[in-house]
Amino acid sequence: DNERPMGTYGDFLRDVIEGRYERINGVGGVNLYGDNERELQVIIDPAKLAFYRLTIPEVIQRLRAENTAVTGGDVNEGKRRYVVRTDGELNTPSDVRNILLRSEKSTRSGSERSERFEGGFGRVTVGDIATVHVAYKERFARARQLGVPALGFNLTREQGANVLETMKEIRSVTKELAEGPIKQAGLILRQIYDETEYINSSISLVTQNIYYGGALAIIILLLFLRSWRPTIVIAAAIPVSVIGTFVAMAILGRSLNVVSLAGIAFAVGMVVDAAIVVLENIFRLRQSGMSAGEAAYKGTAQVWPAVLVSSLTTVMVFIPILYMELEAGQLFRDIGVAISVSVTLSLLISVTLIPALSNRIFQSESFGSKLRTRIPLLDPFAVGFAAFWSRFAIYVVKNKIQAGVIVFVITLAATIFSWVAMPKIDYLPTGNRNLVIGFVQPPAGYNLDTMDAIMTRVQEKTRKFWSATLAQADKAVSKVAADVERKIDRFFVVTLRGRAFMAASHVDPSKAHELIPLLQNPAREEPGVLAFVFQPTLWGRSIGSGRGINLDVSGPDLETNYTVARSIFFRLLGKFPPSQGNRIRPKPGLALGEPEIRVIPDRLKLMDNGVSAGELGQTIDAFNDGLRVTEVTFEGKRIDLTLMGPREGKEHTQRINELPMVTRDGRIMPVESLSDIIVTNGPTQIRRIDRYRTVTIQLSPRDNIPLQEAIDTIRDGVVQPMIKKGLPDGVRLRISGSADKLTETWQEITFDLLLAIVIVYLVMAVLFESFIYPLIVMLSVPVAAAGGLMGLAILNMFVDQSLDMLTMMGFIILVGIVVNNAILLVHQTLYHIREEGKQASEAIEEATRNRIRPIFMSTLTSVFGMLPLVIFPGSGSELYRGLGSVVLGGLSLSAVLTMALVPPIMSFTLGLIEKSGKRQEALVEA
Repeated sequence: DNERPMGTYGDFLRDVIEGRYERINGVGGVNLYGDNERELQVIIDPAKLAFYRLTIPEVIQRLRAENTAVTGGDVNEGKRRYVVRTDGELNTPSDVRNILLRSEKSTRSGSERSERFEGGFGRVTVGDIATVHVAYKERFARARQLGVPALGFNLTREQGANVLETMKEIRSVTKELAEGPIKQAGLILRQIYDETEYINSSISLVTQNIYYGGALAIIILLLFLRSWRPTIVIAAAIPVSVIGTFVAMAILGRSLNVVSLAGIAFAVGMVVDAAIVVLENIFRLRQSGMSAGEAAYKGTAQVWPAVLVSSLTTVMVFIPILYMELEAGQLFRDIGVAISVSVTLSLLISVTLIPALSNRIFQSESFGSKLRTRIPLLDPFAVGFAAFWSRFAIYVVKNKIQAGVIVFVITLAATIFSWVAMPKIDYLPTGNRNLVIGFVQPPAGYNLDTMDAIMTRVQEKTRKFWSATLAQADKAVSKVAADVERKIDRFFVVTLRGRAFMAASHVDPSKAHELIPLLQNPAREEPGVLAFVFQPTLWGRSIGSGRGINLDVSGPDLETNYTVARSIFFRLLGKFPPSQGNRIRPKPGLALGEPEIRVIPDRLKLMDNGVSAGELGQTIDAFNDGLRVTEVTFEGKRIDLTLMGPREGKEHTQRINELPMVTRDGRIMPVESLSDIIVTNGPTQIRRIDRYRTVTIQLSPRDNIPLQEAIDTIRDGVVQPMIKKGLPDGVRLRISGSADKLTETWQEITFDLLLAIVIVYLVMAVLFESFIYPLIVMLSVPVAAAGGLMGLAILNMFVDQSLDMLTMMGFIILVGIVVNNAILLVHQTLYHIREEGKQASEAIEEATRNRIRPIFMSTLTSVFGMLPLVIFPGSGSELYRGLGSVVLGGLSLSAVLTMALVPPIMSFTLGLIEKSGKRQEALVEA
């Protein structure tokens, strides 16, 4: 019911909103748009200006000189000090009217008669030549919310501020303002976008996955152990490690976010690995007849080196990641710290809490009787599976040639598969925020009214998708509107000169991408209009942030650059059709299309009439659009003092020719008599890269096109053909943007992967006291890589998942964890040889038989512990499901093939290595 123009509420909202929001801890600033700012207007009458033989530059000089406030030092008298200040600030229209422009007697041009003004003193004031009053500036933006005129503002967050806490306070203040002063003013305050909705949903999902993953891991333990007591002992490692990780991350100053929580969720299945190995070995020794205390001590001591190295390899692969300084490094560090802390805590639990609890639960002589509940189908399969690998170990020990063939075939197949199945890489996952943003770019030169008319038509075409939302807010709207299909929950449009933008959210947060064509198609139906509607990534809100590929056309001549840019633009349209979800945007445009009226001073005529080019420019500025002279204080607020001419009739380009130029001798001359006036085109913006004028074409490929594939297409299908055809002299083409970031991150993560492999190798060399055994263990890495790519391929059968940098992190994690199974086998084999004096063949058979159970227990608990992260969809899952699929695939395949690789290799290398070691020891003793 409020009929007051929305634009006039600017001062009210600044008084009520800005200060209140800026007091919130974490809010850096408040930006208001769409309002009319007030200004103190001095509207000059050209005839009176000429009558008093004054010029625009003289008026400007006097206004600036009179609006002053300066300190003049201080004066000491007695015990007091007085500050001296000259206060000449202009505060009211009356102050401006009374400014003297001339104080001596004036002689009217063309008359012998002297006239005295202002009481006979010949004084001329601003009020004699101009009208002075406070008014609203011309609006440079118009905003609408669900079709209703509105004012918009956004809050900027301070660096390092906690998003959830800041947004909680913002919501509280918004409710307070909406129900208080805003409502009293007849306005409605509504929050359009809240980024914590996505964050909270993501945190809820990953927290749910932690619970589900922990439950599945415990079920797997129960299936293997068939008793609640040992299951609970091992499962105790999960909550203790998780809670300890929260505490440790707080001590380290790391905040909990979606990515770090995902790291903890990944660790849920891994933190029981060490506990499983220790408990299973204690259980095995207890079954052999040892007392509970002796089994707890010897069982832990026996596997302690292997458990230590297994945990170290998992943790130390993250060392290179912790020092990565690139944009993606922050995400990697969050996962790395979370997993490293969890695994370290689980190691401590496995050698302290697990032996202590085992000593108690295994005291009874009948401790094993409760472990014999049989499960049909599962138990026969498990027995047969273990028997198969035991027989396999016996076979490869006796048939070394066949063993070599098996190793060669598996390794070669894994390597070839990894090479063939390696997909194109991508930069970072985009996320799935419930927000779409659209930018509308019309032909150059469109004014605010034209843009507003365009956006009004676009708005009306989308009305049916949000009118029901309006109906819910306004019961006066007809019931028919409320029955229309509703997809848009929030929708606003901001129109500016020469451009506009809009934003919307879906009623179903998971379907935000469906709004892109609903907003984009109506805008593209407007003649000559380019529209770019996109779902912003988690890493920024600008077009292409995260996936934007820039093709920069640089050269000395701007017109030539535009010609080449147009050719590139149309080539890209053919390679990446916008109808398929690709976005192509020229920056700043495709032509020197901004129309401009260029006034070229005739210096001879200016000299003859006593006018300078600067005075001509100031006069044109004042009489055409208004010239900002200075800033004054009015009613406690700083506003502009603007000098302008009278606004009469409709604006047209011919008006520039007719603008009055008042000379010092009191003549009024049209601007066209002192200059040449031409209508031409000029650039809206001149971008420079390496000092060269540059036009940029930005491509954001659709989500299912990996960034590397798009870059290759641009390079091979656009850049190279144009270079072969020949570019104009001085023109250079360069691919930049996310392409540069992808290249830098790929090089960095490849180096980190190689460094992680070296670190793991050196750690194992210390454990095995040999440089050969680590090489045997490292053969599980290419197998794991093949499994990781297999897992990613299976995931892509259900959802689109590219090999982005976060997914690549899965391969680094695999390097640290897939070697654990091989470490257990090799370490147990060496223990039988070095500590028990068994022959190599017997040691291999015994180690395989003893380690099948803990290997597959730890593998299955890890796999099922991580499984919810991959299979459960929702907000945030797109960040880590690719990483999870790689780890799951790599773990699963390596667990099986490690059993097929390590025994054969050990069969024909173990004897030689151990004999060589004994000879060296004999020489040392001699």
